Amino acid sequence: MLTDINIKHLRRCVELARKALATGNPPFGSWLVSADGEVLTEDYNQIQSGDRTHHLEMSMARWATAHLASAERARTTVYTSGEHCAMRAAAHGWVGLGRIVYATSSAQLAGWLAQWKIPRSRVRDLSVQQVLIGVEVDGPAPALVDEIHEIHHQFFQSRAAN
Repeated sequence: MLTDINIKHLRRCVELARKALATGNPPFGSWLVSADGEVLTEDYNQIQSGDRTHHLEMSMARWATAHLASAERARTTVYTSGEHCAMRAAAHGWVGLGRIVYATSSAQLAGWLAQWKIPRSRVRDLSVQQVLIGVEVDGPAPALVDEIHEIHHQFFQSRAAN
């Protein structure tokens, strides 16, 4: 169940998603929070350069590996505007990060893309639970879905116009 603190953290992820959108990147934002509630790092997608692997959770996984002991990584929470894709979920699991809290699900995004007639990628839309074992996952956050829907709509409209 999502708490007011979870929603507050997810709202920051939406701000980061807007930052990604403003730079022409897919609108996803995340931050990594310690067991004490300290924000350790934050990022947004930066794949416009052509590197499709520069997803925010990949850089968070690298950061966590360099800065946190494995026991600390296991007690972290990743807050994210959108549920991890299979690649990001695998990185999360490989480095041993803890809980995931997301605002919108992969299934919701896939539904929006189908509605907007955006061609599917070559990667399956898997839920985090289909990729990871033994990781606590919470989401989506109904209070944020409409806002994130609009941000993604803006992104895909701008791409269609180009």
